[in-house]
Amino acid sequence: MIQKYFILLGFIVTVTSLAGCAASRLEKDYGNSFRLTKSNQILHPEATMNLEPVYGFDGHAAGATIAKYRMGFEKRDVAPVFILGTIGK
Repeated sequence: MIQKYFILLGFIVTVTSLAGCAASRLEKDYGNSFRLTKSNQILHPEATMNLEPVYGFDGHAAGATIAKYRMGFEKRDVAPVFILGTIGK
């Protein structure tokens, strides 16, 4: 009788360990959702082939934009400090 339980236990362990090795649908499609979303958000995929300069943004406006962008990293905001007090003394 005990031998039947050991055989059954061995069978269950073998089946569950082999089931863990099987490739699931998740593993086959891993990353496809991200790649599809990324490719769908690109408006003009062929725009990287266009090497002509961009018109409509003069040098002064571009310089001001870059300066404002760089100044955004220089500012260090101080985290707010919360003081919890008691109501009575």
